[in-house]
Amino acid sequence: MATVEAASPAGSGRRRVLMFPLPFQGHLTPMLQLAGALHARGGSGGLLGVTVFHAAFNTPDPARHAAAGFRFVPVGEGVPSGDLLPSGSDADFAGALLRINDRLQEPFRDRLRQVLAEEEEGGGAAACLVVDSNLRGMQLVAEELGVPTLVLRTGAAACLVAYMAFPALCDKGLLPPASQDKAQLDMPLDELTPLRLGDMVFSPTTTHANMARCLRDLLDAARSSSGVILNTFQDLESSDLQKITNGLGVPMYTVGPLHKISSGTESSLLAQDQTCLEWLDKQEADSVLYVSLGSLASMDEKELLETAWGLANSQRPFLWVIRHNMVKSSHEVSLPDGFEEATRGRGMVVPWAPQQEVLAHHAVGGFWTHNGWNSTLESICEGVPMICRPQFADQMINMRYVQEVWKIGFELEGELERGKIEMAITKLLCTEEGRQMRQRAKDVRDKAVKCIEEEGSSKSAIELLLKRIMSF
Repeated sequence: MATVEAASPAGSGRRRVLMFPLPFQGHLTPMLQLAGALHARGGSGGLLGVTVFHAAFNTPDPARHAAAGFRFVPVGEGVPSGDLLPSGSDADFAGALLRINDRLQEPFRDRLRQVLAEEEEGGGAAACLVVDSNLRGMQLVAEELGVPTLVLRTGAAACLVAYMAFPALCDKGLLPPASQDKAQLDMPLDELTPLRLGDMVFSPTTTHANMARCLRDLLDAARSSSGVILNTFQDLESSDLQKITNGLGVPMYTVGPLHKISSGTESSLLAQDQTCLEWLDKQEADSVLYVSLGSLASMDEKELLETAWGLANSQRPFLWVIRHNMVKSSHEVSLPDGFEEATRGRGMVVPWAPQQEVLAHHAVGGFWTHNGWNSTLESICEGVPMICRPQFADQMINMRYVQEVWKIGFELEGELERGKIEMAITKLLCTEEGRQMRQRAKDVRDKAVKCIEEEGSSKSAIELLLKRIMSF
C-alpha cells in the first residue's frame, strides 16, 4: 500500500474532519478553503484536525498546508487517470464524474478503513466526512463504515434549485430538448425564472442519460447527508436558499464566500504569474479588462484569433490568461502576427494568474469570464462587472443570474467575431450602461463584505457548522 502523506500524526487525541473533494480545480479550491476556515476556528486549540482524501491526479500540494497540519491521503493510485479524466475537445464531464465514483469507491473503502483504525489507535476520532456533492459513491462508503457525512456544494444556490427541478422538466417532456433549434432552447422556464430550456443542457457532448444519473446522485447525496454546505451568501441568493431548505429537508450552512472566510489558503494546481500584478500597478483605475476562461473551458484556433484582434482593436488595456491546454488544436498555437506589436504597452498575456488578487486590483474594470461559480463569486466579491461566455455545466445558469437578476454583466452570444468582441469591451468599460453595471457590482460587493463580519450571516453559519461537526 502506498504511503499516506501526513503533515501531522493521526489521532493526537482530537476530533478530525475528513474531506473528499472532486479532483478538479473548481472543486478542490472551495473544499480546501472550507478546510482552512474550519481549522482556523476549531484547530487553534488542537480541537479539530483535517484529513483530505484525494484522487491520484490533480493532487493538492501538502507543503502548502503544512502549517495547518492537514493530512493528505491519496486514493486510487493504481487507477490510470486516463480512465477517469474527460478527454479531447468534446469532453463528457458527466461521464467522467460517473467513472470517478465507480473506479474510486473500492480504493476509498480501503483507505477510509485504514484512517479510521489509525485514528482510534491514536486516541482520536473522525467526526464526519465532508464530501463533494458529485461524489455520491464516496458518501455511500462512509455511510457503510458508520461515518456521518456533510455535502459541499461548490456551485450557486440557483444552480442547485435548477438541478432539483430537472426530474420534473424530464417528466414534462421538456428535457432532453426535442431539437437544437434556437427558439426551442430559448424557451423561458416559468418555474425557474430567469432560466431558459437551453441553460439546463449540461453540454452538447454529455448524453441525457449521463446527466440525469449525475443529478440524481447529486440530489441523493444532499438528501442523505447530515447537512448541505453552500459556497454562497444569504443576501445574494436568499429566495433560492429558501427553496433549497424547503426542498431538501436537511440543515443548510451558507458559509460563502469561502475565499474571503478562509484567507491565505492557496490551492492552485497551476503556477501563477505574479508579474502581472506589477503590470497592473502601472494602469489607471477601472481601465483593464481581465480575460480568463478558468481551468477547464477552451476555445478553438479561430476563436483565439478573433479574441486576439477583438482585444487589440478595442484599444483598451487587457490582461489575458492563455492556459497551456486552452486552445483545441493538434499543434503548438501562437498568437497572430502583428498582435504583439498592436498591443505593446497596453496588453499582457500570461499562462495563469493569481485571480483573486487580480480582481481585487484597482486597475481592473471588467472580467471576461466563463462563469464558473468560483470566478463569478470572486468577481462579485470585488465589485467587478462581467462579460459572460459560458460553455458547460452550471456556467449558463450563473450567466443568466449575472445578466438578468443581479444585472452586473452580459452575455457575449453566438460565434466569436472580432467586431462583436470590440463592441462588448467598449460597452463594459466605456459606456454609461457599463458604468451602471459596475456600480451595481460594487453594491453587491458591499453585501458580501457584510456577511463575513462578526455578526454576518456567513460568519454565523460557519460557527454553526463547526458546532455540528464537533457534535458527531
